[in-house]
Amino acid sequence: MDIRRLDEADQTSGGLAGKTALVRVDFNLPRNEDGSISDDTRLRSALPTINYLREHGAAVILLSHFGRPTAGKSDPALSLAFVAGPLAEAIEAPVRFLTTPNINVLDDLGPGDVLIMENTRFLKGETENDPDLAKELAQFGDLFVMDAFSAAHRAHASSAGIADHLPTYAGLAMARELDHLAQALDHPEKPVMAIVGGAKVSSKIDLLENLVTKLDRLAIGGGMANTFLLAKGHDVGKSLAEPDLLGKATDILKAARKAGCEIILPVDAVCATEFKEGADTRVVAMTDAAKGNVKANEMILDVGPDTVTELMDAMDKSKTLIWNGPLGAFETPPFDTSTIEAAKYAARLTRAGKLIAVAGGGDTVAALNAADVVDDFTFVSTAGGAFLEWMEGKPLPGVDIVTKGQSA
Repeated sequence: MDIRRLDEADQTSGGLAGKTALVRVDFNLPRNEDGSISDDTRLRSALPTINYLREHGAAVILLSHFGRPTAGKSDPALSLAFVAGPLAEAIEAPVRFLTTPNINVLDDLGPGDVLIMENTRFLKGETENDPDLAKELAQFGDLFVMDAFSAAHRAHASSAGIADHLPTYAGLAMARELDHLAQALDHPEKPVMAIVGGAKVSSKIDLLENLVTKLDRLAIGGGMANTFLLAKGHDVGKSLAEPDLLGKATDILKAARKAGCEIILPVDAVCATEFKEGADTRVVAMTDAAKGNVKANEMILDVGPDTVTELMDAMDKSKTLIWNGPLGAFETPPFDTSTIEAAKYAARLTRAGKLIAVAGGGDTVAALNAADVVDDFTFVSTAGGAFLEWMEGKPLPGVDIVTKGQSA
């Protein structure tokens, strides 16, 4: 992907030394009940960009949102102050915290200094991408660095609007994410396969419609597969399904055939009469000859072993795999079996150099963590909405601002 990168900022206009870089990061970090950070993945992902800027003589001012405060209103419970200590420890240098925007802070901000501004969503006009707010924030920097792909789908003042006023570049984390995503879908090694799971077709219609035009094969799992099975005449008992979307499911299947995209639906399913850990289960065939096998009081809660075997065979025939969403109700054993087995197989192929495997989405990351294979995949995106909208083929404001040919 042709984007403006940090090394270009260091090679132009006198370099980074003595400059102040305004950096949009994602410090929307999960916390424990005692207020400590329960998962510092997003903080750690910001470190390469922060360290690069400091090492090249720039001061760093960090912008981020946290939680969902009432737009334009402060909420002490959602302050970003808790990040300053862990970040200072991570970079082994002091980190200042700025409660309210005050341009005078620049007077004593020197090369290598790091400052975090308070939650951007406390600022009036942030979520509306107010041009006056964007201009006000831009006064704090000589350049803008977008390093939060997870916020790239939002046209907010701190993640897009500032770019109207400052030279703008992709941070190292952002660039790495965009490079891997482009490798997976824009310029992939073919054949390309995707696994898409999750609860509802309604939440992923745009995704499925976009993918069938770009993939060689698409495997559909999770609760959303039930709607497709229902559309093909299978009984699904009391399983989660969306009968009002049977026409849309049929249209997607037709579009896939027209585009030459193979659709892989479950050929067997794990059913139970109750959704609880350790529930009694049985495996039901989902072939054309067994359309009435799911009983009226049963739920489909996972794909079965034969389906997992089909998925493995499909991975063997693919060069690139994109994964979004679990195959079953993975949070509740034994309905995590198929997701974990398929994930481990994908990881094995990736380690062997036979597959490029890219995954993203909150549930997907949790499922891959449960399978203990996150580090084995080629790339795992922690971005939720942005990853999904990228897969849907939608423009992302935070990506457009760092793409060459767009205004800087």
